[in-house]
Amino acid sequence: MNISLPDALKAFVDEQVAQRGYGTCSEYVRELIRRDEDRLRLRGLILAGAASAPGALADSAYFDELRERVPGASKSGAGE
Repeated sequence: MNISLPDALKAFVDEQVAQRGYGTCSEYVRELIRRDEDRLRLRGLILAGAASAPGALADSAYFDELRERVPGASKSGAGE
C-alpha cells in the first residue's frame, strides 16, 4: 500500500519517526492504526455499557462480600 502525503505531513511523519524512535514511517503509521483500532474498540465498549441496564450497587457491603470470597483478604488491608 502506498500513501501520498503533502510535504508538510511528510515532514511531520519524518519528525515523529526520528523523535519517537520508530525505524520507518511504516512503523509509525501502523502504530497510529493500532491506536485507532483500540480507540474504536473502547468507544464501542463504552457505548455498549451506556446502553446496558444498570448493574448492582457497588457500595461498601458489595466490596465486603467480594473480600469474603477472596482467601486472605481482610477489611483492615483494603484501600490502605
